[in-house]
Amino acid sequence: MTEREIPGMVSSSIVNRKGKAMKYLLLGAGLQGTAIAWDLLHNAQGTTQMVVCDGNADALGKLAARLADARLQTVAGDVTDAELVHRLMSAAQVTVSAVNYWYNADLAAKAVAAGCHFLDLGGNNDIVAREFALTDQAAAADVAVIPDCGLAPGLAGILGHHLAVSLNRCENLRLRVGGLPMAPRPPLNYKLVFSVQGLINEYIEPAVVIREGEIKTVPSLTELETLHFPPPFGEMEAFQTSGGTSTLPQTLLGHVRNLDYKTIRYPGHCTRIRLLHELGLCDSEPRIINGQKVVPRELLATLLEEKLHLPGTDAVLLLAVAEGWDENGCEVTRRIRIIDHQDTDHDITAMMRMTGFPAAIIARMLAAGDITARGTCRQEEVVPAEGMIAALKDRNIGVEDWTEREPLEV
Repeated sequence: MTEREIPGMVSSSIVNRKGKAMKYLLLGAGLQGTAIAWDLLHNAQGTTQMVVCDGNADALGKLAARLADARLQTVAGDVTDAELVHRLMSAAQVTVSAVNYWYNADLAAKAVAAGCHFLDLGGNNDIVAREFALTDQAAAADVAVIPDCGLAPGLAGILGHHLAVSLNRCENLRLRVGGLPMAPRPPLNYKLVFSVQGLINEYIEPAVVIREGEIKTVPSLTELETLHFPPPFGEMEAFQTSGGTSTLPQTLLGHVRNLDYKTIRYPGHCTRIRLLHELGLCDSEPRIINGQKVVPRELLATLLEEKLHLPGTDAVLLLAVAEGWDENGCEVTRRIRIIDHQDTDHDITAMMRMTGFPAAIIARMLAAGDITARGTCRQEEVVPAEGMIAALKDRNIGVEDWTEREPLEV
């Protein structure tokens, strides 16, 4: 294990409302980790220390050179190193996990043991369930564990919840999100903008929905629909994928009659991915080929990594629509739409901005004491939506919000 610390740590005179210095531990120096670190050092008021731990020393060196901030310390180490992780967590107020989702339950448990708030980018329902099993221990340790704090799951659910609870009764809540290349290319008209394993996971695991007032699951890559966005996007498609609703169905059950989440892509993408899935290329069971053990999913992941790292900028589309009635019985439709583009001046992709920035905003809310809930928390219940929207706008992420009302019959 090696450590690299940039000297010249700033004064810890900037503190939160409890008088504590605002210190963060970030696990993972990939794309989303870079965005989180950049935001906490450039946009989050009061940051006094940022420690970033990753097993890739080269990635840490690039991050340190890119950020060039005296508050940054990098540590080369493995997140499975219990002693190292405990030491780093014990010195931080908030730990943010930007590593692969399968580490998050164990990391959350370590954070609780160290007395440190914890949040992650999530994306897997089974892992999140294990994190919720920690709620009593987290509450006893006076810390919060908040899974699923990225884009979807994460921001989309926070905004969707905000719309749904603004209605006296909500009939339908529809969440639609997609990260897209601005210059799509065959065969998938898609470029890789986040973890390839997370992408495959979304495509193959069942999606959790509310249908006619009951929580159910439906297969991913189904229920294809057409959407329209302003130019240059035009007609797009959306289909069921896993993980996007997170804990929202449990939170809104009884208030929302129908709820679902779908991923937005350029037309034709769903059919092509479904073909790969039906051929077995998403399977985790190994096959013996020419005497060699081959895992189809790992082969597909490798090929996607090779083929989908395309040049050009990206964009993220988000649409949340809630339909229902206000307290006077008037029919109401509320919408939030975000169309975000890559920040070419700072080389931060739209997906990094829309995934990493919300996580950083929530981390800052925890460090500042703006989130006071303890135990394992549903992000849509504890993250103030108005505060999130204001913070996004401060980062030049445009949030459009409009309401349509049908007049009451006289």
